[in-house]
Amino acid sequence: MAAKGTQHMQTRGTVRPSPGFNAYDDAECLRNAMKGLGTNEDEIIDVLTNRTNFQRQKIIESFKSSYDKSLIEELKSELGGDFESVIEGLLLTPGKFDAKELSCAMDGPGTDEHILLEILATRTNKQLWDLADAYQSENASSLKESLKSENSGDFEEFLVSLAKAKRDEGYRVDESLANQDAKGLFAAGEDKWGTDETTFIKVFCRRNFAHLRRVFEEYYQITNKDIEDTIKDEMSGTFQMGMLALVQYAKNPASFFATKLYEAMSGAGTDDRSLIRIIITRCEVDMIDIKTEFLRLYGKSLYSFIEDDVGGDYRKTLLRLCGMDEDE
Repeated sequence: MAAKGTQHMQTRGTVRPSPGFNAYDDAECLRNAMKGLGTNEDEIIDVLTNRTNFQRQKIIESFKSSYDKSLIEELKSELGGDFESVIEGLLLTPGKFDAKELSCAMDGPGTDEHILLEILATRTNKQLWDLADAYQSENASSLKESLKSENSGDFEEFLVSLAKAKRDEGYRVDESLANQDAKGLFAAGEDKWGTDETTFIKVFCRRNFAHLRRVFEEYYQITNKDIEDTIKDEMSGTFQMGMLALVQYAKNPASFFATKLYEAMSGAGTDDRSLIRIIITRCEVDMIDIKTEFLRLYGKSLYSFIEDDVGGDYRKTLLRLCGMDEDE
């Protein structure tokens, strides 16, 4: 039986395959929404937020076949601002979307390590392979080369290890190995002068998430200390941030993303890029659980936050993707 809370339980999404799906009909509907004076944004939203990414790719193919035009380019020419960004994001394949986000995170001076971690620590092996292929085709360097050139030290090693996509994706918890891993982490950190970061990276990047949760429990039994407290004591900077992010995701994926959404909408201004990225990438995976966690953690619904922070067709699109509507 699958362990509850793992990233592989993909039945908790708010966007599901549309029954009776017909790509040619949808392509025609979208073309009609863009014809003539003005654009029928409601029609565009209705179609694209009620189709899975797989179905949207079929619509793109049908649009090209019927009208010899790029659906993405046609829509971009009709739309603008954050609404355009979320619609474009919906039409990119998951691999291309993630690759674009990583490129932006590493483009220009400085690097947005939070985005690198959010993507690389939470994707399946298959998603990471698709991401690496898409990144290679869109950039002058490979993903690994970019990660190495934009980061350094233990954090660089951690990111590259995640990008290798070598994680066990089963659900089996080996009690003996969990105990061994916990002892190994203790020996690599609390029980020695200095820290053997390689041991932490190996365990954190290779073991399945159900197993990791058991390792964290064993670690507490051995040390009477939470693994997160050890990370805070033994590590620093971006490496500490990366280790903590992975632990938090392993413990509760929905809580991890609920927190990310809250951070995107709290404080001065809204981090629209993060808001769009998280909702697009989780709406077919675990958005139902994320909404539940959001309400539990912050005492206010995700709906009310989106309603307060963004407006217009952009807001309507985000709410639809989250399984909510403006008249809810």
